[in-house]
Amino acid sequence: MLVMDAMADILKQEGIDTLFCFPTTPIIEAAVAAGIRPIICRQERVGVDMASGFARVRNGKPPAVFAMQYGPGAENAFPGIASAYSDSCPVLLLPLGHNRDMAQVFPTFKSSRTYATVTKQVEELSLPDQVGPIMRRAFNALKNGRQGPVMVETPADVVKLPLDAAPDYRVVARTRAAGDPDDIDRAAALLVNARTPFILAGQGVLYAEASPELLELAELLQAAVMTTNDGKSAFPENHALALGTGGIVYTDPGKRLLAEADVILGVGASLTPHRITSPALPASAKVIHATNDSRDLNKNYTTEIGILGDAKLVLGALIDCVRDRLKTAAAHAGRNDDMQSRIAALRTPWLQQWHGKLNSAEVPMTPYRVINEFMRVIDPADAIVTHDSGSPRDQILPFYRATTPRSYLGWGKSHQLGTGLGLAIGAKVAAPDKFCVNFMGDAAFGMTGLDFETAVRSQIPSCVIVLNNSTMAIEIPHMQLSHEKHNARDLGGNYAALARELGGWSERVEDPADIGNAILRAKHATEDGKACLLEFITSAETAFSNRI
Repeated sequence: MLVMDAMADILKQEGIDTLFCFPTTPIIEAAVAAGIRPIICRQERVGVDMASGFARVRNGKPPAVFAMQYGPGAENAFPGIASAYSDSCPVLLLPLGHNRDMAQVFPTFKSSRTYATVTKQVEELSLPDQVGPIMRRAFNALKNGRQGPVMVETPADVVKLPLDAAPDYRVVARTRAAGDPDDIDRAAALLVNARTPFILAGQGVLYAEASPELLELAELLQAAVMTTNDGKSAFPENHALALGTGGIVYTDPGKRLLAEADVILGVGASLTPHRITSPALPASAKVIHATNDSRDLNKNYTTEIGILGDAKLVLGALIDCVRDRLKTAAAHAGRNDDMQSRIAALRTPWLQQWHGKLNSAEVPMTPYRVINEFMRVIDPADAIVTHDSGSPRDQILPFYRATTPRSYLGWGKSHQLGTGLGLAIGAKVAAPDKFCVNFMGDAAFGMTGLDFETAVRSQIPSCVIVLNNSTMAIEIPHMQLSHEKHNARDLGGNYAALARELGGWSERVEDPADIGNAILRAKHATEDGKACLLEFITSAETAFSNRI
């Protein structure tokens, strides 16, 4: 047995059935020999994004794996790994390394050194007999505590070395921590006695599979629920207590009620006040913070009560304590118990304000009409939707209502254009029965669009919706002189034609009345096993809902 064979065997034991990768690394051949399917991307950055989408939909069970060669392969993967790190995606990265005698020589690119800042854990496998312990530590880091990418770099002169015997490897178990009972009891008292309790749910709720507990606690407290962008779909957005996401854009109910909250429970979230993906909390609110990473506590806010533990266990314990306290009528005499009607009263005029854009017949069409038609014809429970960076993200987040866990992949702390394409492809591999769709702009497609061919070649029937306005509309305020003198914002291309040349199904749509039918045609094409691209010719829309 060689080192690469032992690594492949361990991957197989851990339930890995798919290897996202780009040659050349011997790990690919070893993985195929072990019965693992390789998916060869066109660009390493997108391959890591595919692994991230796969990991998020599979909920890290098992983690995803991406393998690449040393030098340019590892260098090209950096943006994808940075995004996986910022969005806490459990991806095992297996870069080949330079031979040990060259690994420290300037200017050799060494992954285990360079990637230390954007991985949860990184090790170099330089001694063959350490393959078992190093892989065990890698999977332990992937499965326990805060999620994130983990790297094992294997030098090229080590990967094919023989082993005296197969490693004595046992599958790593997940462990979960429950919060301190005293902290949970104090948190329950604070929530029950709050005038306007508010819950901010992050992606940790999804990884903990704690959406049922989140729903039960919200209904017990009659607390409004907002999610971070990463946490979108952790709470059903068609529920009367749902406020949608908070970050760069908000629904009207979300923006108003966040400002009024006197006690905020942040659960499964880092509470990092990131302009794009997470809301800034009002200074007047008392903060209860439940997280599985102690580094989050008191990081950006003074924490009234910190609870270190798994979101599902913490929410379950909170439910028991809250239920006991609500049995006494005096315990919640001063609370606002009309939260559902308050949210409805704010939501109705907000949607009326946006009715014109969501139903517009203007030509070129507005992206909001595309989003609204998608929601009209596609059941969100049957789909997995993601956005790309920039305008598509800011337009879809407030209005799209995700109803089931992991039916939406929000992201953006590290927000490279083009990330959504790989996420949707990886999501389709993980959930072949779902209609997996990425909404992206023409600028984003220009970054990563050739990996549409990966979906075609690998028979992964995902769908790309390109909102093509032939310009960088979001940059209009920032590029006035350069555009006036040199048309610096303008882009061009017939992306539907390109998708056909790459072997996929595609349509270019200019009539707003045909949007819904075109989306249904694309869905039917994916059901026939075809990768699809829909190109909608849109206006340069610059209106956003409560954009910060």
